[in-house]
Amino acid sequence: MSKNKSYKREPEPQWYREVPPKDSYRSILKWGAMDEFKNPNERLYRLMKETFKMTDEDFKVKQKMGLEKVVHNKPINLTPQQIEVFKKIVGEENIKTDDYTRLAVSYGKTMIDLMRLRNGIVENIPDVVLYPRSKEDIEAIVKYCNEQHIPIYIYGGGSSVTRGTECMKGGVSLDMRVHMKRVVSFNETNQTITVEAGMYGPELEKILNNAPELFGAKRRYTCGHFPQSFEYSVVGGWVVTRGAGQTSTYFGKIEDMVIGQEYVTPVGIIKTADYPAQATGPDTDQIMIGSEGAYGILTSCTLKIFRYMPENQRRFSYVFKNWDDAVNASREIMQAQFGYPSVLRISDPEETSVAMKLYGVEGTLIDNALIIRGYKPMERCLMLGHTDGETKFTKVVKRNIHKVCKKYGAMYTTGFVTKAWEHGRFRDPYMREDLQDFGIMTDTLECTVSWDNLKHVHEGVRKYCKSRPNTICMTHMSHLYPQGTNLYFIFIAKISDVKEYKEYQSGILASIQKYGATMSHHHGIGKTIAPYLEGQIGKNQLEIFRALKRHFDPNNIMNPGGTLALDMPDEARIFEEKILK
Repeated sequence: MSKNKSYKREPEPQWYREVPPKDSYRSILKWGAMDEFKNPNERLYRLMKETFKMTDEDFKVKQKMGLEKVVHNKPINLTPQQIEVFKKIVGEENIKTDDYTRLAVSYGKTMIDLMRLRNGIVENIPDVVLYPRSKEDIEAIVKYCNEQHIPIYIYGGGSSVTRGTECMKGGVSLDMRVHMKRVVSFNETNQTITVEAGMYGPELEKILNNAPELFGAKRRYTCGHFPQSFEYSVVGGWVVTRGAGQTSTYFGKIEDMVIGQEYVTPVGIIKTADYPAQATGPDTDQIMIGSEGAYGILTSCTLKIFRYMPENQRRFSYVFKNWDDAVNASREIMQAQFGYPSVLRISDPEETSVAMKLYGVEGTLIDNALIIRGYKPMERCLMLGHTDGETKFTKVVKRNIHKVCKKYGAMYTTGFVTKAWEHGRFRDPYMREDLQDFGIMTDTLECTVSWDNLKHVHEGVRKYCKSRPNTICMTHMSHLYPQGTNLYFIFIAKISDVKEYKEYQSGILASIQKYGATMSHHHGIGKTIAPYLEGQIGKNQLEIFRALKRHFDPNNIMNPGGTLALDMPDEARIFEEKILK
């Protein structure tokens, strides 16, 4: 793909490309593998300079980078006798009390966490970290903690962006990824797999892809669940936050995939049978999915699995002249009943502009052809995706998508853009710390909208985001339904102060509530969004959650401190009118 010859190369900043020092704050805040990096490309670097009125000189002065060794003076409040009991339960080698481990399991990947880590701010950490070896270990831990009124928190992959793992009341944190990552059973007849909650996404996918070699299966399989955090998130985290993968439009969200679960709660074991459907009252699975460790600890779950047929994937991408055409085409694709693509991602004009830079399309022959044909920058919208399934099915779906897109005036731009997106879809988060080194914050909030309210939410939330001068606000749809879609807002601003960021984030959350969207589509609620929860779902609905909490956890030891607003004081609850006046 030839490049525009008039393009002037930008000098490259001194991005940090070193493995963070062992036991440093940066080793906790860093995304992904310690030895992997993805630096902003030249065009994205130019955009940062233009937007934030920065010069090359500004990119030579770095902010606090968190390279110092983690050292803090947070006391351990458990008694020596209590710690001895935990040693007897899990074994002395499976209990940690050092400064680094206690902090590492409490902070996730929320921007507030990353800002605190850079500045060496240590808050809300557990007294001890435990590595349970089995369901029996967890039962013993929960029983003892309930007797002693010791708070319990759960840590999986650590990719939470809602402060979901933060240990607000001290106590113990159970790190599930060390031992609780085994296959419990594989059933090809029923097309299901049961795994422990601490299994990472890539390991699950590898096991399913290699089912013939591992289990003597007739076919290869896939989990069908690929969140952006896929490489560094675990099955339990997906389930307890009601997560969604990038192929959810075809395979479904995690609550569509779960067919059975087992939890350890203070009042006993909750185990559901793996029937495909039943009519035996309210669904216990759905009661527990999304409970974020507040009712009990997910030890294992049974998931639907799908035939692995990557050879049948058919990629496509289109560019529309405007957002309205892209939205209408997307709605028609989802309502036409010819089958769903697995990935369908539609970017608004601002995100399309950034995507063209990020995916290397800007300045190419494709870009020039678009401009000549009237697809103008900052008006045009990108759609990309691919199909999954049986080969004739994927062919029909792609052909019908093409018809709909042409009806709305879109230009076909081949599978090149989709391939570029696939190449970087799990690696884009690596850029967050690069930008933050120079005081530039990038973060996300997401919601669900019905089709008839999409325009209202998109315009209203963007208006608030852009009310802060010199701020980038990108939006896309990536999880679509016949009745609506999600809106995923990515905002980039020159903010390095925690208080300033919190105020800006609060305003965005209040805007989402004001314009009538859900407070989350797939990130969960955690402690960040909890103050807004009642404003969305209603007081009576929140009381249902609290009634369940009183049943499962009468002593409030499970993830206490604001999760799902279950033990939040009334004055901490936030309604949009409290902020937006």
